[in-house]
Amino acid sequence: MELWQEMLRQSVDSAKDLIDRFDFDPALAERLNKLFHIRINPYYLSLIRYPGDPIWLQCVPDKVELEDDAAPEDPLNEEADSPVPSITHRYPDRVLFLVTSQCSMYCRFCTRKRKVSDSSKINSKWIQGGIDYIAAHPEVRDVVLSGGDPLMVTDYVLERILASLRAIPHVEIIRLGTKMPCVLPQRITPKLCKMIRKYHPIYVNTHFNHPWECTPEAEKACAMLADAGCPVGNQAVLMKGVNDDADVMLELHRKLVKMRVRPYYIYQADLTKGTNHFRTPVSKGLEIMDKLRGHTSGLAVPYYVIDAPGGGGKIPILPQYVLGRNGKDIILRNFKYDIFTYPDVEEKEEQPRKQSTIEAKYRRKKSSTVKKTPEPEEIPVEVGVGK
Repeated sequence: MELWQEMLRQSVDSAKDLIDRFDFDPALAERLNKLFHIRINPYYLSLIRYPGDPIWLQCVPDKVELEDDAAPEDPLNEEADSPVPSITHRYPDRVLFLVTSQCSMYCRFCTRKRKVSDSSKINSKWIQGGIDYIAAHPEVRDVVLSGGDPLMVTDYVLERILASLRAIPHVEIIRLGTKMPCVLPQRITPKLCKMIRKYHPIYVNTHFNHPWECTPEAEKACAMLADAGCPVGNQAVLMKGVNDDADVMLELHRKLVKMRVRPYYIYQADLTKGTNHFRTPVSKGLEIMDKLRGHTSGLAVPYYVIDAPGGGGKIPILPQYVLGRNGKDIILRNFKYDIFTYPDVEEKEEQPRKQSTIEAKYRRKKSSTVKKTPEPEEIPVEVGVGK
């Protein structure tokens, strides 16, 4: 058994653990665990500095979760965009592929509580169904592995999945959506990185929300992934009491860049049942973005997005930099609120371009070439630990 698997076995992982570790009322502990399962591994638990701090809020359940019944269980309407149980196909050229229901730490703000921690929601048949779906849809060039956390499966199972995807000619990019570098960096091992290198291009999207999570262990894990050829990006969630402060976000993103992690998104918290207490006004996110742009390197400035309720997709939200027009001129302001005028270019209507004889011949030849996709093997489900 590897170190990370042994650490998982030692997790706070039940109502009894809540009672023993945090002195919860027994009835409350049972209700919270039933609402959304608890798992806090020893590494992430060690990052808590005091009760109610930004780390505590993300992993220790709270009775306010029981008071929020108004929000939906599936706020992004993923089920409507799921042609097979393991796939969400919302955007034209990419899919979300759920390969496990398990995580090394169950975030209390999780937007996929209806699936995460429930082992009945993902099985080998559904994983194979997802691979078959991707193989049958040549428009899919980008596959995001998620769940749960895809690094909760063993190296063997993960490699079977990656190999099956790489055998599909039209799959160009594979992304691993994993919180492991933040919550259990011991999962990133030389053996894992050596295996991943065989299936490039592979991108890693991870999930740091607070500067305290940028530990030496996390930095080492991110460096290993970067050295293995994986570009690493970060997707943070804006949360009340955790990171709803411009200075905190500035510190977080500067630390991430030093760790070779590119800030990618700041998400406005989703409208998920049991998580409403984490939500902040959108104005708070705009205030944070206004204090990032121009005040630190552009490398450290992510997109601020709202994942539109009902399945509308990610919509970028920006502070108001365009103030208006004066005739053909655009009136702008910069990060210091200085005003500038930019003379715009008048757009002229272009005539349609004629297709050359050589181009037309090439297109006919290309469209007549059909590639057959090899039959992928059935993928077993095997998570890294049981308790």
